[in-house]
Amino acid sequence: MINRKGVTVRQYFLAIACLFSSSVMAEIELGPLVADFDEYFAANLTEQKIPGGAYAIVRGNKIIATAGFGVRQLGSKEPVDSYTVFRIASVSKTFAAGLASIVASQGHFNWDDNVTRYLPEFSFKSARYNKQLKVEHLLSQSTGVMANAYDNLIEADLLPERIMPQFSKIDPLCPPGQCYGYQNVLFSLIEPIMQQTTGKTYAELMQEHIFTPLQLPTASVGLDGFFSTENRAMPHVRARGSWHSTKVAESYYRFGPAAGVNASAVDLGYWLIAQLGHNPAVLSDSLLEKITAKRVKTRRDLRRKQWNRYLTDAHYALGWRVYQFGVDELIYHGGWVKGYRAEIAYSREHQLGLVMLINAESNVMNEMGTYFWSGMLTAIHQQEREAQQTAGQAK
Repeated sequence: MINRKGVTVRQYFLAIACLFSSSVMAEIELGPLVADFDEYFAANLTEQKIPGGAYAIVRGNKIIATAGFGVRQLGSKEPVDSYTVFRIASVSKTFAAGLASIVASQGHFNWDDNVTRYLPEFSFKSARYNKQLKVEHLLSQSTGVMANAYDNLIEADLLPERIMPQFSKIDPLCPPGQCYGYQNVLFSLIEPIMQQTTGKTYAELMQEHIFTPLQLPTASVGLDGFFSTENRAMPHVRARGSWHSTKVAESYYRFGPAAGVNASAVDLGYWLIAQLGHNPAVLSDSLLEKITAKRVKTRRDLRRKQWNRYLTDAHYALGWRVYQFGVDELIYHGGWVKGYRAEIAYSREHQLGLVMLINAESNVMNEMGTYFWSGMLTAIHQQEREAQQTAGQAK
């Protein structure tokens, strides 16, 4: 039903947006809001002169709207469509958490295992902290280490084997498990743990347990995976007041769990469907509950531009953020790597999800995300109240 050339994708899904058949959700009319967001998304990309972008909206077990805008690279006429592959940066962490939860459920490792059980060479400055660092702390961003430790060395293009010994020079700011500190290097230690316990590479595990069973048509891992896809969006950075095409930076690809996945809007739409509980053979309800259980408070998120008007509480789970957005809970993650921004979020209660991808480093993502969720959730609650009033009057 999806036109892989992107010719009729937008028109088709907008036309069926209000025909979604779930008996509960069919009562909530979102078609006009979906059409409004489509126009809003396009208008913001145009206003900010962003080269290209794509989005997908999921309701229950269906992608109800998806569209691409602009071009894959400035100077080219090749359009972005719903199958155009972007780097999704830290949205990759959601995939790492899903994969790790599956591998753990198969008995390959336990979440409360000591990291040094698998990586005995790893050490902090004070060895007493080593025994306190559990596998779960890696993916819950609760290692206790100062935020973004040694990301500067990633960006300086150092190899992982040269970065890891640097942790022997520092200690956590708090005992592992007791405070939040966002990490890319430490988060990615889940890769050698899974490889050691399964005998398979991270890319092989991702393909076997996530990409293939969920039938993600264009998702891949790593630099080679990105360039093996002809329909790919190239990165752009701002200089002298305008966007310029730039080279794909390899550095963060070396930390696959943190930032190594490539995906299209359609891929991430199917990923959202799984998060909403509609692929239990891959991600069961028990695994989803484990992944999204709150682990550590992230108070800094409450000050995020645009989001700060709506958030009353924020936590990190396993590879996902958990936001209290007014009276609703949103499961969320954003991504930012040289030349790209990505954002994914969903409400399990309302069976609604959104993914957005752009090939430029623009904060317009914050505006578009909050616009979508504030508008959608307000409309849903209003229609629910009206339905309850109607039902009450009928009695």
